[in-house]
Amino acid sequence: MNGSQGIMRIGEVHTQLRKYFPEIELSKIRYYEDKGLVQPSRSRKGYRLYSQRDVECLREAIRLAQEEFVPLRVVRLRLIEQGLLKDVPVASSPRHAAREAVSNVVSIPAPTAAPTSGERPTLSVVPSTEEEPATSDAPLPNTSNYLSTREFVALTGLSASALHQLHALGVLAPVKVGSEIAFTEGDVRVATAVNALLERGLDIRLLGSVRRVAEREIGLLEDLSAPLRSRGSGLTSDQAQSVTVELAGEVAALRALLYQRALSDYLGP
Repeated sequence: MNGSQGIMRIGEVHTQLRKYFPEIELSKIRYYEDKGLVQPSRSRKGYRLYSQRDVECLREAIRLAQEEFVPLRVVRLRLIEQGLLKDVPVASSPRHAAREAVSNVVSIPAPTAAPTSGERPTLSVVPSTEEEPATSDAPLPNTSNYLSTREFVALTGLSASALHQLHALGVLAPVKVGSEIAFTEGDVRVATAVNALLERGLDIRLLGSVRRVAEREIGLLEDLSAPLRSRGSGLTSDQAQSVTVELAGEVAALRALLYQRALSDYLGP
């Protein structure tokens, strides 16, 4: 039977994975499926059927998440790059769908930073002609600070080469608004910080390691906050988010202390 065909039930997959991760729980496999990190087929009766490739995909996903502390959204990209996972859309909630869509023609002002020209650049976003998204009570995205690529380059002074490299390294994370590629205030702040380092002679390729440090910290935060977001936690969504923000502050404070100590050791007495 072809290795890409589903031939194993979830219990068999769990048994295989426990050889490498003894403490892995069955619920973790379902959780990874919900996050789009594995794509099992289904039997006629609706049972999940996993192939050996699915097992390899799960094994790599768990390794990246638990050993390298890579955030799950980045784990999915790594799996696609390695050919273990197909690049197909993950079913999203109505709130997420609302964030991906722009329902009207809008004029979007640039971030509140001094542009290079006399005028403040704007980005006009026109919705695509595709089918309208399902109605949702979730708020539309805050599009007040989006910049087109041309506006972003004019505002930040990044060269086309640096822009492409930073995008490829994951240091910049533009989003798609309608049919346009747009940058946010966060991208502007990142680009400003990057420019200062580049002027000091930094090799731009080294910035990928800085991004990975941030991703690992978010991975730690995900592990800490996952129990808060489970149905059995007794917390509302807002309460869980509030505690997660507190945890993020505590992790950041610890990181700052460790960084300060390492810097002191490096500089010496």
